[in-house]
Amino acid sequence: MRSVPSRTPAVDAAGPAHDPSDLTARARIRDAALARFASGGFRVLLRTLAADAGVSAGLVIHHFGSKDGLRRACDEHVLVLIRENKRNVLGDETGSRGSPMDVLAQLSSVEEYGPVLGYVLRSLQEGGDLARSFVESMVEDAAAYIADGVAAGTIRPSLDETARAQYLVTQSLGTILLDLTLHPPEDPTDTGAIVRAYVDRMGLPSIELFTEGFLTDRTLLDAYLRYAEPPPDEQASAAPAS
Repeated sequence: MRSVPSRTPAVDAAGPAHDPSDLTARARIRDAALARFASGGFRVLLRTLAADAGVSAGLVIHHFGSKDGLRRACDEHVLVLIRENKRNVLGDETGSRGSPMDVLAQLSSVEEYGPVLGYVLRSLQEGGDLARSFVESMVEDAAAYIADGVAAGTIRPSLDETARAQYLVTQSLGTILLDLTLHPPEDPTDTGAIVRAYVDRMGLPSIELFTEGFLTDRTLLDAYLRYAEPPPDEQASAAPAS
């Protein structure tokens, strides 16, 4: 599980570290916890998380305050990873995005994103306020990097950018959950193999759909727009005469 080099200590939920050794310890604890949460869920004991990172439970508390604080730090780290990955693929506000070779390199190493996918799925399965907040943050991030893509000309604009971002996030998460239900992994803790199998099944149809589209004209969209919000001339014709 890689860390994000450009990330500053202030991004972490528990606050900035005071020296390089503290930052190293925080990152090691966070990454170990992310992997453990992804493979085993959130009911794991604090001392198990500490043992995974090779530190004491007291040091975990020192850096993150509690297990919930550690989970929030993992939430923020996962959001950063997803955000950077999406911007690399879709393009940022400057128009810069990864080359086809960059995309191929990511596809060839999708197993590295196993802990991220596992963590996201565990959050959804756990439910509650933390999970809801996590998904809301994913939607906010999606709206931001989609806006960058629209500004860069790599993504088509939407009639409702916020609704589109929410739909894309919930659609993606729902598809993954259903796919895992239909294709249960032999080893649920092997998050790398899970993400590889998912990409092998869904990579082509999803990328083709987003790239080429689905319908050949906008008849269905126009019909829906008339249903959802009649054009001004229709509203005027429907108004009672005075």
